[in-house]
Amino acid sequence: MDHRQEVDLNDATWLNPPLATAVEGTDLLVTAREESDFWRTTSYGFVRDDGHALLTAFPGGSAVEVTFLALFDALYDQAGLMVRVDAHTWIKAGVEMSDGVPQLGAVVTHGLSDWSLAPVPDWHGRPVTVRASRVGDAVTIRARVPEEPWRMVRLAPLSPDAVAGAGPFCCSPRRAGLQVRFTRFTRGPADTGLHEGPDA
Repeated sequence: MDHRQEVDLNDATWLNPPLATAVEGTDLLVTAREESDFWRTTSYGFVRDDGHALLTAFPGGSAVEVTFLALFDALYDQAGLMVRVDAHTWIKAGVEMSDGVPQLGAVVTHGLSDWSLAPVPDWHGRPVTVRASRVGDAVTIRARVPEEPWRMVRLAPLSPDAVAGAGPFCCSPRRAGLQVRFTRFTRGPADTGLHEGPDA
């Protein structure tokens, strides 16, 4: 049984409103601002906190899912799901263009950012679902495309006492004109176990 519920967009708040948004049926189209990004210091030496994220409450024991079309063609075009406490504590996970192919990855930030990637060239142009599940002191990130099983992306620490939000995000660090189509934004109960994953 699917216990997830669609998030009413009126119950979510933009962190850094994008250049434009539009609703087409049940889809949300987001146009990113030029040179928008989320990153803190590591290797690059800069802090960027002007990417776009539409956040709803993300308490312990809950999960948030976002589905979007991974249709990117410029370096660092990216979209997926963000978990956010504040400017120093956040996670972004999804698909990003790097080395000429779509990459499934995550950035976990606790003061400083890290970055992990794995190439998923066959995900180009397909709907990708990213799920963040919060239990205890951890957030588990999983992702998949239709007809394929969930993939574990990241297990990251998050204080049980932290007040967090989660929802779709996108960034366009190198260009103008990136538009991302989000087709689903839901919330529901957290996964029952680390290795079992979601029921559906």
